[in-house]
Amino acid sequence: MKSLKILHIETGRHLYGGALQVLYLMRGLKETGHSNVLVCVKGSEIGRQSKALAAVYDIPMMGELDIAFFLRLVRIVAREKPDMIHVHSRKGADLWGGISAKLTKTRSIITRRVDNPEVPWIARAKYRLYNRVITISEGIRQVLIREGIPREKITCIPSAIDYDKYSKQCDKSWFCREFSIPPDHKAVGMVAQFIPRKGHGYLIEAIPKILEDCPNTRFLFFGKGPLRSKIEQLCIDKGLSHNIHFAGFRTDLHRIYPCLDVLAHPATMEGLGVSLLEAVAAGVPIVAFRAGGIPEVVMNGINGYLVPVGDSAMLAQAIISLLKDQDKAHLFARTGQEMVRSSFSLEQMIKRNMEAYWEVMSSCSQ
Repeated sequence: MKSLKILHIETGRHLYGGALQVLYLMRGLKETGHSNVLVCVKGSEIGRQSKALAAVYDIPMMGELDIAFFLRLVRIVAREKPDMIHVHSRKGADLWGGISAKLTKTRSIITRRVDNPEVPWIARAKYRLYNRVITISEGIRQVLIREGIPREKITCIPSAIDYDKYSKQCDKSWFCREFSIPPDHKAVGMVAQFIPRKGHGYLIEAIPKILEDCPNTRFLFFGKGPLRSKIEQLCIDKGLSHNIHFAGFRTDLHRIYPCLDVLAHPATMEGLGVSLLEAVAAGVPIVAFRAGGIPEVVMNGINGYLVPVGDSAMLAQAIISLLKDQDKAHLFARTGQEMVRSSFSLEQMIKRNMEAYWEVMSSCSQ
């Protein structure tokens, strides 16, 4: 079987979520004898960390409709002559990548990682540019089907994690020092960008009730984003500042997750949630809203609890239940780790992407 050259387009600036999946995929492709070309945004973290895995083109991108980005992309495709273009991002890349593929007569795949609905006729026109659409969850697949994308054109390949990286023991003394948590306190974490759909406000609404039942609890918010200052002010207004620590964006979550007692994820929209997979691999039970692809990671009553979207009262009760019932929390932790190890492995994700490449190559050569 011949080796393939895959040109990846990833316009995320930070190395988490989708961009991290691209790095994992390129590493797996290189290890199996294939070659990668990466088109990314100038100054992005994935560009810096991919030098040994791909021919990297880090180019400026000034917004979704940047014609200069498109012209540079076409020139790169023409120069590299890849067997396949794989677009991993939205924000303009999904449009320009598809048009570039059509202009250069190159086979193409796009991975869709979010469950935000689109205007149906726009979605149909955009995805018509591609030979295959990959979704990272069944929830996203159903969104595309409702928008009129043919079922046979869509393949679901879940995101994956490096299980061994996250399934470590908790260093309790370090954790308590790092976040100023008394040793006898429980820790509830939330790992998410500070953007509207992640639902930080719902957790804050739940915190007074949680503290009423479980006063020895601290809450850690990890991440950054445009709403952070607003959420911090909300905590001050509610008199919760003493119980909440805003820890910012961390690159050592693999060290932090094992020390959390519960991960809260009140997102109102979610493609799948890599932070959920990481936490489950670390043995953390999860309480989340039943939204998007979340139920494909969090199985109610098995490795966590799912509550109705927007219901802060039920969110609080579910978190309290796990904080008080350590036997149930430990059972959820063990079950979750087994599920992630078997269903969300890097090897499986890389293998299934390769199968999609060969299927497109085969169908387009007939």
